[in-house]
Formats: sequence, C-alpha cells, structure tokens
Amino acid sequence: QVQLVESGGGFVQPGGSLRLSCAASGSIFGMYVMGWYRQVPGKQRELVAAITTGGTTNYADSVKGRFTISRDNAKNTVYLQMSSLKPEDTAVYYCNVFKSLINQHYWGQGTQVTVSS
Repeated sequence: QVQLVESGGGFVQPGGSLRLSCAASGSIFGMYVMGWYRQVPGKQRELVAAITTGGTTNYADSVKGRFTISRDNAKNTVYLQMSSLKPEDTAVYYCNVFKSLINQHYWGQGTQVTVSS
C-alpha cells in the first residue's frame, strides 16, 4: 500500500500563487508516476500535471505556463507550484501515484484550493 499526505491548499486571490506538496510513504519503490488531479462538484476528476521518475512532465492545456510540477525522488515527494491563479482553478486537488507495472492508482485525501476576490 501507498499512503499520500497532501499539504498547501488554501484561499488565494486571482493572480496569486500557491504551492502544493504531497509526500508518499509505504510501498513506494521502483518506477512510478506522480501527479495532481483536480475535481469540482458535478464534474469528473481531471489531470492537472504529472511527472515520471525520470522527470518527464505532462500538463493540462489550461495550466500550461502557470503551473509547474516537480518531484524529489529521495523524499518521495511531489510538488505543484501554481502561479497566476484564476477563479476557474478552484477545486479539490488530489495527489496521485500510478504504478504502471501493476496498473494501480493511489490517491491522497485531497486539498481545497479556492481562488476568489
């Protein structure tokens, strides 16, 4: 099993910045993708950004140029630096670990990000 603990959500005004962190523990070894998803009520959870063990990144078009994902493999931690935040970025953000060899997803508990004036 893999446990994920997120931190860093909160309230911010449009144009502001937030940094999310997610620390993984448990059976966290080998190659795996770490990422962030978000969900608003009534909509499907969507991928925000993901990063492989080797550092290859993937972003949703809506956040390209504003969000940056990074990871510290030694600490099994993934970060999401969010800048130029917009009200439409308001959502619950979930940390995710995906182990492709066993096709298994693991999820954090979610952290609320609210962008409002």
